[in-house]
Amino acid sequence: MNEMNAIDPQPRRVDAESLKAAIVDKLAYAVGKDSIVAEPHDWLAATILVVRDRAIDRWMESTRGPYRTGAKRVYYLSVEFLIGRLLRDAMSNLGLVEPIAEALNSLGVDLDAIEALEPDAALGNGGLGRLAACFMESMASVGIPAYGYGIRYVHGLFHQEIKDGNQIELPEDWLSDGNLWEFERREAAYDIGFGGTVESDGMAGDTVRQRWQPQEKVLAIAYDTPIVGWRGARVNTLRLWSARAVNQIHLDDFNRGDHVAALADLTRADTITRVLYPADSTVAGQELRLRQEYFFVSASLQDLLRRHLKQFGTVENLPDKVAIQLNDTHPSVAVAELMRVLVDLHDIPWEKAWAITRGTISYTNHTLLPEALESWPVGLMERLLPRHMQIIYEINARLLQSARKSLDADADLLASLSLIDEHHGRRVRMGQLAFVGSHKVNGVSALHTELMKETVFRDLHRLYPERIENKTNGIALRRWLMQANPGLIDLLVEAIGPAVLDDVDRLVEAGALAEDAAFQERFAAIKRANKMQLAEVIRSTVGVSVDPDAMFDVQIKRIHEYKRQLLNILETIAVYNQIRMHPERDWAPRVKIFAGKAAASYWTAKQIIRLINDVARVINNDPAVRGLLKVVFLPNYNVSLAETIVPAADLSEQISTAGMEASGTGNMKLALNGAITIGTLDGANVEISERVGPDNIVIFGLTADEVAAQRRAGHNPRAIIGADDRLRTVIEAIADGVFSPDDRNRYRDLVDNLMTTDGFLVTADFDAYCRAQREVDAIWREPASWQAKAIRNTANMAWFSADRTIRQYARDIWDVPVG
Repeated sequence: MNEMNAIDPQPRRVDAESLKAAIVDKLAYAVGKDSIVAEPHDWLAATILVVRDRAIDRWMESTRGPYRTGAKRVYYLSVEFLIGRLLRDAMSNLGLVEPIAEALNSLGVDLDAIEALEPDAALGNGGLGRLAACFMESMASVGIPAYGYGIRYVHGLFHQEIKDGNQIELPEDWLSDGNLWEFERREAAYDIGFGGTVESDGMAGDTVRQRWQPQEKVLAIAYDTPIVGWRGARVNTLRLWSARAVNQIHLDDFNRGDHVAALADLTRADTITRVLYPADSTVAGQELRLRQEYFFVSASLQDLLRRHLKQFGTVENLPDKVAIQLNDTHPSVAVAELMRVLVDLHDIPWEKAWAITRGTISYTNHTLLPEALESWPVGLMERLLPRHMQIIYEINARLLQSARKSLDADADLLASLSLIDEHHGRRVRMGQLAFVGSHKVNGVSALHTELMKETVFRDLHRLYPERIENKTNGIALRRWLMQANPGLIDLLVEAIGPAVLDDVDRLVEAGALAEDAAFQERFAAIKRANKMQLAEVIRSTVGVSVDPDAMFDVQIKRIHEYKRQLLNILETIAVYNQIRMHPERDWAPRVKIFAGKAAASYWTAKQIIRLINDVARVINNDPAVRGLLKVVFLPNYNVSLAETIVPAADLSEQISTAGMEASGTGNMKLALNGAITIGTLDGANVEISERVGPDNIVIFGLTADEVAAQRRAGHNPRAIIGADDRLRTVIEAIADGVFSPDDRNRYRDLVDNLMTTDGFLVTADFDAYCRAQREVDAIWREPASWQAKAIRNTANMAWFSADRTIRQYARDIWDVPVG
């Protein structure tokens, strides 16, 4: 932040007239169009280029700064960066929104219309990727020199369409028209090896030198995107890697007529960066995922070490000048890769290399789900990364030797600590590898961090009791309030002053206005305007008309059983039944809004999507409901859609099985925009409840301890269903095909699961959830009370700023100063 004055000694003019001239100039000389014939996408391109130019000066100076000062850099490794559209973000942080809008208006162009043409970058799936994007913006905003490292996916996850209620996965062609925000860096190209053999090449003292001879190599090519911080004070780099074949074509094969073989290397390399999260239900899918992860980790480490050595000339001071943060388990192979580079390529003795590695790397865990703590078959690792498997064996041997000494560990404890799981076909536990190879391991909410110590990393915590600490997630308030909800931020600036734009802690002052009738009226009017905008999106997207005066009840997130969209739709059916049975009651009108993607191979999650759509079809077309209840599933959930839904939400559904949601960030975004949360005491809901106060949130259901106790006692869903007439009626309706008359057995497996196993305790929490929803109805019927609670949610969410989280990482884990 202190470098701001040095960034642009002769800043470019930013008045509307100069920007108008710049846009017309770009239109002509970069886009090649006359303004008379320019199409909307031409104007978008010209505008992006003008905004990008104004970021580049700051970007270059931000890059030069650490070279001058020798400052420590942070390298954030993540397989996802869900950055969304960048134009509004960059304009807002550079203070260009109003002058750009005025300049375009004078040219007869509407800024909002061309902004909508910018594709969302398909670089992530959900909260993990969005968190990484928020953190990148916050690191720039608080003045931390940082690089984000990830993969430049051609198609990302997938484009979701809904056909006959089913999720259909189509390619997400976000790069089909190019990406004006990125810069290809051909000089940043690195060989990435796979397979081959490990050979010894002599002794170094008492140590045999090992050299990996890969059988296959691909090239990693860098593409850089500037990430602009608030007020443009700093611009950091998101560097994404694209895979290319070393040999693009084998002409001998081609000339012999074997055209497929001639392009085999090209296809094999291209596959690495084609799709996010390829299905790993096959051996080939598992191999591709491991290839992806090693590919981007190896390229990133080569790149940062090149930069470090160019500046400092030695790797021995790496922990003093470099902080590598692993965002979840996917980049865990970085521990073995950094050890390989230090020991094999730089001849650093093992103990010293291990100290450097652990001093440099830290690891964020985002899940307690065993299937998300990646593990790879030992055979696959030995075949694809043979030297890394040797290193992992060595790390493991030293780990277990240490445990024998310090914990007097028996065989069971050693098996629990081991990096090799011997009970499930011999697999490498990548979460364990990340843990032992890091100097700090953090959870992402207070509850999640404590559960890490008690569950997945219990024994490692015993061995390294000072290693785990908490860093509750945060969100970019600039994006999720200032940009997504301009009406609300304008009201807040008017009410509590413009200082809130630079000091989000001032939001708390709005709490004093929670009971003010005039402020409530304006707050509600802004919410209604946002709901009208969302209502139009719903109408144009799925053809359902909804009432903006109804409660907009929102659950938007990845579709997963533990997130319990199923609990939501079961309660929706129960309400539907009650509305028809008791039309005389004073029902609170609701619009149930769902959005999210299910993994392509996750059959149960896809069945839940279909059930939601089947229920929606029945309810939305039943005249007996009289418009009191509507159900909507919005397809292809992404950042841009979230920016429309979040400001319009009245009720935020955060109903995961307690103890299973690490943190959540959607809960923070929705509460910030004045939605009241209904949720379990899970993840960051616990801390949200503490911040907004128990009277301004609706908590229900089993706690994490009670969930564990229920499972130990033996959960009996059939007995629960049999004792609850509402729930039994709902499940019987689903089982009987009321919502699937064309296939009455469609949900047989879903119902059987609920009746027999119910692994996520949907039935156990059903009654409490229904009672909590009726509490929500009662609050809704008192508009002044509802608005007061909504205002208090907004006012008390500043603590969940990503800036706060990043400052804590900088102080406690990375040891870097902030501006």
